[in-house]
Amino acid sequence: MLYLSEVLMQEHELSCFADLVANLKQRARNGAMFFQIDVRPPFPDTPNDWEDRLESAFTSHDR
Repeated sequence: MLYLSEVLMQEHELSCFADLVANLKQRARNGAMFFQIDVRPPFPDTPNDWEDRLESAFTSHDR
């Protein structure tokens, strides 16, 4: 299980929401199968629909 809080703690170089989305897509491509959203991303550019966007990035990484 991949938790969003773990991603944020492990990936200190993430500087914006787009970086987080790209990181989640890569992790899904590398074989992560389950993703749990347990915190809100701390970036100033985090959109209102951030949960949907992160879930979509993780589940549709091949598109």
